[in-house]
Amino acid sequence: MSIRLARDHDLANMVALVNRAFQVEQFFLIGDRLDVEHASRYFDKGCFLLAEEAGVLSGCIYVELHGDRAYFGLLSVGPTQQKLGIGRQLVRAAEEFAWNAGARYMDLTVVNLRTELPGFYEKLGYAVTGVEPAHQELTGRVNQPCHLIRMSKSLGGQ
Repeated sequence: MSIRLARDHDLANMVALVNRAFQVEQFFLIGDRLDVEHASRYFDKGCFLLAEEAGVLSGCIYVELHGDRAYFGLLSVGPTQQKLGIGRQLVRAAEEFAWNAGARYMDLTVVNLRTELPGFYEKLGYAVTGVEPAHQELTGRVNQPCHLIRMSKSLGGQ
């Protein structure tokens, strides 16, 4: 597996992958998780790292840099490729990318309705650091009340 930075021509395939990976949110999310227009706006603030196997997209993760802090989101692995360690490798790649850019802490948020996610990220060294209201882009697209759980990790000496 190789990991590389996404480029504009990757958008359509990347969006399709994210939406397949986030189908598990259909119990509370109305519509797709992401569209090409929204995904292209992410490039204004950060970047996506893509995992590929033999030229086929298998996963992606979004990374934003903010001085000594970084943020990742939209960790996505194709449904048939989950449980193979691709998500862990993408998180590690995002952490290394952030460390090399000067970040010393990594943050993420998960929707409280995805009860399996905090435990997954805790196994990767993240701790719950607070809660926050759901972002406006999410609140109009959910069919039940929700909020975000904020998690953070010191990147130490990557």
